[in-house]
Amino acid sequence: MDIKFEKRAELKQKPDEKNLGFGKYYTDHMFMMDYDEGQGWHDACIVPYGPIPMEPTCVTLHYAQETFEGMKAYRTAEGKIQLFRPEMNARRMINSNARLCMPAFPEDMFIEAVKAIVKVDADWVPSEPETSLYIRPFMFATEGALGAHASSSYKFVIVLSPSGAYYKEGVNPVRILIEDELVRAVKGGTGFAKCGGNYASSLLAQKKAAEQGCAQVLWLDGVERKYVEEVGTMNVMFKIAGEIYTAAIDGSVLPGVTRDSIIHILRDWGYTVNEGKLSVDDLMKAGHDGTLEEAFGTGTAAVISPIGEFLYKDDSVRINDFKTGELTQKLYDYLTGIQWGREEDKYNWTTTIDA
Repeated sequence: MDIKFEKRAELKQKPDEKNLGFGKYYTDHMFMMDYDEGQGWHDACIVPYGPIPMEPTCVTLHYAQETFEGMKAYRTAEGKIQLFRPEMNARRMINSNARLCMPAFPEDMFIEAVKAIVKVDADWVPSEPETSLYIRPFMFATEGALGAHASSSYKFVIVLSPSGAYYKEGVNPVRILIEDELVRAVKGGTGFAKCGGNYASSLLAQKKAAEQGCAQVLWLDGVERKYVEEVGTMNVMFKIAGEIYTAAIDGSVLPGVTRDSIIHILRDWGYTVNEGKLSVDDLMKAGHDGTLEEAFGTGTAAVISPIGEFLYKDDSVRINDFKTGELTQKLYDYLTGIQWGREEDKYNWTTTIDA
């Protein structure tokens, strides 16, 4: 791509790397590119971070044609900057766009754009332990029209945010509320797509969970309200009697990059990983009889988040005495070791950016 560059006149003051939080600060620049029917993608540019003008009748505002991705850039001890499996994010976005009747942003262009904007703002990649540069590519419809139809124009954007831990608890167990009334997704819907509507529909349950002292919601399937699917912002896995259980990717669950990576690692370590249906009743039973040994969420933002307790209706189970499980910690250490360059990347998952 021919990417035009407009440098910010006065660079921002960088935040304290020891107190970044998540998604609170944004770098000096952002990547943008436009799409129009009959012309395709055009006018790639890197410009100062700032507001994006849009029509009041913008299709996105009225009919929610929008998708996004979440990924990270990591700084190694040697000062190198590397991405983690960016091709998976590119392919997932193509699939999300297809579901929302939006044009594909080609994989090679996606990776080139991510590399270009990270290279421009390379000084923003933090080096403190457990920090990274969160990368948010997103696309939205830009046509101004009130008729309910797919837009004829779109904008692809990438913004960057130096971040620390996603959960304030860090890599410590959290309480999870199992939601049995509200529904996040069903097969045939947009559950497998990474789009804002999925997250908007989860906020009411998230509020309900927070009122009960829980960090997140565990969703059940939308048909029978019987089988566990995923946590609000993460896929979820359970270690029961020595084996791993997680929901299958069958249309209502997001195909997580971290999920896929963890399954690869677990199988290499000799664990049996069952991708299929696990009923909430069996989960709670395993919690009560002690065979539920560990539970954890997996996702780009938090990487791995151990679960210490489930609340379901008028019942609850504590897991591993509300302590981070041995396998959970081992997986976190190994995967982040690859991401930050502390472990050998035998899977060829990382991509180095020449900054």
